[in-house]
Amino acid sequence: MKLLYPLTLLATVSFYGVAAQANNTLKLENVFDLEYANQIAMTNDGKTVYFVRNRMDIKSDSKVSNIWSVDSSSKQLQPLTSGVHMDYSPVLSPDQSRLAFISTRDGSSQIYVKWLKTGAVAKISNLTQSPASLQWSPNGRQLLFSQFVPRKVSSPVNLPGKPEGASWAEPAKFIDDVYYRADGGGYTKPGFRHLFTIDANGGNARQLTSGDFDHGGSVSFSKDGNTLYFSANRHAEFKLKPTNSEIYQLTLKDLQITPVTDREGPDQQPQISPNGRYLAYTGYDDKRTNYENTQLYIRDLKSGDTTSLTSDFDRSVGQIKWADNSKGVYFSYASEGQTVLAYQPRSGKRKIVTEKIGSVSFGRPYSGGDFDISDDGDVAITLADSQRPADIAIVKNGKTQRLTKLNDDALGNKQLAKVEEIWLKSSYDDLPIQGWVAYPPGFDSSKKYPLILEIHGGPVANYGPHFSAEIQLFAAKGNVVLYMNPRGSDSYGKKFAQTIHHNYPSNDFDDLMTGVDALIGKGFIDQSKLFVTGGSGGGVLTAWIVGHTDRFAAAVVAKPVINWISFVLTADFYPFFADYWFPGKPWDHIEHYMKRSPISYVGNVKTPTMLLTGEADHRTPISETEQFYQALKLQGVDTAMVRIPDASHGITKRPSNLMAKVAYIQWWFDKHSK
Repeated sequence: MKLLYPLTLLATVSFYGVAAQANNTLKLENVFDLEYANQIAMTNDGKTVYFVRNRMDIKSDSKVSNIWSVDSSSKQLQPLTSGVHMDYSPVLSPDQSRLAFISTRDGSSQIYVKWLKTGAVAKISNLTQSPASLQWSPNGRQLLFSQFVPRKVSSPVNLPGKPEGASWAEPAKFIDDVYYRADGGGYTKPGFRHLFTIDANGGNARQLTSGDFDHGGSVSFSKDGNTLYFSANRHAEFKLKPTNSEIYQLTLKDLQITPVTDREGPDQQPQISPNGRYLAYTGYDDKRTNYENTQLYIRDLKSGDTTSLTSDFDRSVGQIKWADNSKGVYFSYASEGQTVLAYQPRSGKRKIVTEKIGSVSFGRPYSGGDFDISDDGDVAITLADSQRPADIAIVKNGKTQRLTKLNDDALGNKQLAKVEEIWLKSSYDDLPIQGWVAYPPGFDSSKKYPLILEIHGGPVANYGPHFSAEIQLFAAKGNVVLYMNPRGSDSYGKKFAQTIHHNYPSNDFDDLMTGVDALIGKGFIDQSKLFVTGGSGGGVLTAWIVGHTDRFAAAVVAKPVINWISFVLTADFYPFFADYWFPGKPWDHIEHYMKRSPISYVGNVKTPTMLLTGEADHRTPISETEQFYQALKLQGVDTAMVRIPDASHGITKRPSNLMAKVAYIQWWFDKHSK
């Protein structure tokens, strides 16, 4: 703590410098003013859209959420719930008269039902674990959900001789599970997630699945309500082959479980068509690569025939939803940093419905978004862009109409960074690379500006022209910010993503430097003030960059992997990383692992480099950060380490942590501005 206190003070002073004092630019504390919408549920007639309205509570330093509705014609907003807690997962009953949701209002996550005509609300569950994947039965009498079921485990050792009333040390913790800790959840308790039903009017929950397997995710009822379809990995070797899930059917009468699919690879998102004849689901054949396109499959439940409707489509299928007439399926996908909604008939050509689904990301400009469909094909979507977080909009007859303006009060008087799309050809092989430039408020091309290169994680993920509190805050400090989708990013097809298969980091470095060179060539970048930062996969690339060039004045490496061997042997999801990101186990391929590890190039580093990681990060454990920090100290490189207490891999889950992250990074860059 003594080491961090001076940094905290300086970070605060730095961010409130001259460039940020204007009242019309975004400031750190404005993070608490922002809102965004997600988790859409639209009525069958398309007249009302229910959604979760998220905001940041400054007193509890946390995100809180309530459920609201908006009329698709009048745009009238109405709250369905209120309070400083989390209300989420709204699901309309089949007759549209009730809305089920999950809430933490009594101190734990429980299931609630709201009667929409009377406004009455009832808690219908008294669960000991948090429910998820809420779903109505077709007759509206039951609600289905998943819940963790603890498993009692006795210790193999019991110490003798403890006198009555004696105070001994806490007992040793015995661990023999493959997965024993999870990022965001800490050290896990023994047990598995199972499916349950509960009477929609309240009562005791009935457990439907059993066995030492996890059951969760989306679930679908047969038309008569007698059969469930769900995705799970019930193979004997599921712990070491975590992606090999199947679609199963469960008959509610006798709870018998039967596999529907049987192949190597993930099968997920089962959805029965409204007419009950077809099963739609998503998945792909597992080839042990870093990326495969997720496809949309349709199975005729009468004939058993299964067809991929997207085998010719070079993008990954995201969320899916049947059309009311059962003739086709709507699905979302990411393409060139944007989220698109398409309609795919069971036979025939697919068509694009909208390319305007907006990201529900908040801190960094990742793609994504939510949608729902009415019986007539009207589409409710999250609508967002680089200037606003997600709102609610409706797409009707090809026209998009915004229904909410959640941030006009917070951002209407703010001058934000203008974001411009760029396309470049990589200096390595002329591969087309997409990126975006955020210009500081009041940008003047005749002046010189600092440049921040901000790199996304994943590494198979993508940025886009979406609202980002972090990008906007950096720009408000007078920086030009460049963010790109280098090779290995998704949303550009399988070949583009697979260029880094067993080859990461590599020429993604050249892609990023091409972007930096292109902006320098425009004449408004101060070459003595080049900075670079990134988190997770972006932290890996930042550490790689400072080991391969000294052109940057300073770098901030956030939640990185520094040594691939130690990462695979300490990360929470290690069976996946070892099998899919590398040609084999570390001890069989030491040279390969080390060739791709930033620690191997630490002797080249001259750039002042700060590290920033959550102390509770189990995805890229803080030991990775400590390795690089200590190596840089041994090398005599100007370095510092910022540890975020209690934070997992998602450092910015709490608003003040987002503020701290941005402030520390900006302070480090200011300190090293020549």
